[in-house]
Amino acid sequence: MKIWVNGGLREADSALVSVLDHGLTVGDGVFETVKATGGRAFALTRHLDRLTRSARGLGLPDPDLDEVRRACAAVLDANPTPLSRLRITYTGGLSPLGSDRGDAGPTLVVALGESKRRPDTTAAVTVPWTRNERSALAGLKTTSYAENVVALARAREQGATEALFANTTGALCEGTGSNVFVVVDGELHTPPLSSGCLAGITRALAVEWTGARETELPLGVLERAEEIFLTSTLRDVQAVHRVDGRQLADAPGPVTAKAMRIWDERAAERLDP
Repeated sequence: MKIWVNGGLREADSALVSVLDHGLTVGDGVFETVKATGGRAFALTRHLDRLTRSARGLGLPDPDLDEVRRACAAVLDANPTPLSRLRITYTGGLSPLGSDRGDAGPTLVVALGESKRRPDTTAAVTVPWTRNERSALAGLKTTSYAENVVALARAREQGATEALFANTTGALCEGTGSNVFVVVDGELHTPPLSSGCLAGITRALAVEWTGARETELPLGVLERAEEIFLTSTLRDVQAVHRVDGRQLADAPGPVTAKAMRIWDERAAERLDP
């Protein structure tokens, strides 16, 4: 396995970052996960645009997107796999201990992990913790993921693959690494970005391609929605057959099945939509 670190490819055992990197010591960093099929990255331009937005949100310098593209291409070429997770990490770099950022410049790492196609349906749980829609990090894809680690562990304990959050007002927000869509009275809805959810790349394309409405919804909508599905880079569109103790026996339902079909057709048409 070869990994790009600060300007070049390295073997995995020599792809090193300082223990004083601000991404490690205080989570001062942003990242993107990109799906790659047969060595070709999907929707890379959208991912790089969001990487830049997230970096600006943290006050990091804009990443050199030409370098990031070169790094992605080099990693994909060096590690051929049928389906993979391409991870771009961009941090505050070597810094003093504490919250102050150093002046050594950012760290860029691009790595790849082999993946498998997700099942058509999955289970999710709700968790008692909330997303803060007024946080300085709201809507940014940062490396500060410990909250997600705790929530996802709770989901795994209950036989699920995703944990769903409300925000501080009790509105449905998002999963640890996914956006959520619900069907109510035959209409498809997803929480708006003002809920504090991440502006998911798959979410944006699913809204565009299916005509889903962005609607503020209470967390309790999960108890009555006719259908529920998740979107993310590696889930694409994935139906939910159980939320907590509630079974959705016919998952994927007709609206979800149509969204899955539309996704597969449109995504196959354009590599960089």
